[in-house]
Amino acid sequence: MRVGAQLPPLEVPVTRTLIVSGAIASRDYQDVHHDAELARKKGSPDIFMNILTTNGLVGRYVTDHLGPRAVLRKVAIRLGAPNYPGDTMTLTGTVTALDGDTAEIRVLGANGIGHHVTGTVTVTLAAGGAA
Repeated sequence: MRVGAQLPPLEVPVTRTLIVSGAIASRDYQDVHHDAELARKKGSPDIFMNILTTNGLVGRYVTDHLGPRAVLRKVAIRLGAPNYPGDTMTLTGTVTALDGDTAEIRVLGANGIGHHVTGTVTVTLAAGGAA
């Protein structure tokens, strides 16, 4: 691994099931994550993904690439354009810093209307880890 290295993109189909199951799994029962009619009444065109699901997908993206010995140390993200059902979020990443066995990766998740998530992930690679 080297600074500037690009992680391969990961396309995540944004389905109604993914949005609702992610909200339930993270105990986020806000109606905008599972009830389309109530989401529309609040000004959204449909239900949308919660930040905890996005956070999990960002972590998965990095650890799937780096392997089972990768340990997430910090995930710092900011949401932008909502992830609505029927869209696809494409995650990309760039290694921005290396310090011994610790790497910082800049992550971007884009969908059809813009940048859904931006942030950085700090990860430690145990001896024998992938990259």
